[in-house]
Amino acid sequence: MKVARAYIKNVRVTPKKLRFIVPEIKNNTVKKALDKLSLMNKKPAQFLFKAIKSCVDNAKNRFKVEENMLKFKTIVIEEGFKLKRFRAGSRGRAKPYTKRFSHIKVELEVLEPKTK
Repeated sequence: MKVARAYIKNVRVTPKKLRFIVPEIKNNTVKKALDKLSLMNKKPAQFLFKAIKSCVDNAKNRFKVEENMLKFKTIVIEEGFKLKRFRAGSRGRAKPYTKRFSHIKVELEVLEPKTK
């Protein structure tokens, strides 16, 4: 089975926001998913679009297949590192917060042509 992969690390979007978008595109074809993401008015959609586009290009270069011959195998959003920061609070206290990063892993499998 031929599988193309793309792994984008340290994306400056929280994993929760990225995971919110994944179910909307996972069951679609690759072309339809890219169209949907390009029209979506959300910041995480841009990063997911780039990851899927990169995976499609990897498949085209490596296996010499067309975009319509590809199907999603997995889309995984992993948690990256966290920047720990502090904001000034009342009475001279520090209020901690974290800036989260994500890793996006996309795998596409090549569909075998149907033979009669």
